[in-house]
Amino acid sequence: MIRVQRLGPQIGAEIRGVDVKTLDDASFAVIYRAWLEYNVVVVPGQELAIEDFLRYSRRFGVIHPHPSKSTRHPDHPEITLLGVNKFGPDGRLDAAIYRRGAEGWHTDGAYDAEPFKATQLYALAVPSRGGDTLFASMYAAYEALPQHLKNRLDGRKGVFTYGGRRKATALLNAEDRDWVPVRHPIIRTHPETGRKALYFDPGKILEIEGLEEEESDALIDELTGRMIQPEGEYRHRWRKGDIVIWDNRCSYHKAAGDYPPEEDRVHWRVSIKERQP
Repeated sequence: MIRVQRLGPQIGAEIRGVDVKTLDDASFAVIYRAWLEYNVVVVPGQELAIEDFLRYSRRFGVIHPHPSKSTRHPDHPEITLLGVNKFGPDGRLDAAIYRRGAEGWHTDGAYDAEPFKATQLYALAVPSRGGDTLFASMYAAYEALPQHLKNRLDGRKGVFTYGGRRKATALLNAEDRDWVPVRHPIIRTHPETGRKALYFDPGKILEIEGLEEEESDALIDELTGRMIQPEGEYRHRWRKGDIVIWDNRCSYHKAAGDYPPEEDRVHWRVSIKERQP
């Protein structure tokens, strides 16, 4: 019997009583509905081969390879390998790999014309301490905005690109670092729930369209300070065998980046859209 348990006040749910390898359509529909309601869904205790993970992930949409080619699985390029090859030939820790995802709150794929619908991770190895992933609700961020700011942002678009204003493209191959900026509404209506969210990523946004540079920068700084609402947070402590999927259309996330670097923290990751490339 499937059990859905809330994890955070507004975001996060855990699904018990399932083996994702054998889910029928009715059981998967329960998970999908919980995901839409809680934005982040944890399914613990799974034992998966790569094909099992890919098959289950495709039930949410179409898997797209991540732009970071160097971290793709050598035999399954749809999968990103997180946490492997942290140390270079000289034995030095590669901070870009160790701290990947910990640079700040963000949403995956804002640099694409069609951002990622979802991101899903499967935990292969977890450290003895640290290495959590933090999540926060875009719905809560929007609802907490003062009315004058909602009015000011209504209908306005942000200009996004990979690496944003800092040009943080270290994980991309040199030939992949020239991105054409894309535009997305800052106040985004979720296509399935109809709820409004503050769609924002301070690490990928270049400017807010229609504003002078100084005004745009000031508004970006203000929104960065308003993204995370305490009642809209959930912090996930990983266990081996956990699957976690989050909805990039209505949630932010970041890695804690605080686990012992000599220990393994390894995941398979897939990025999911609605349509084929």
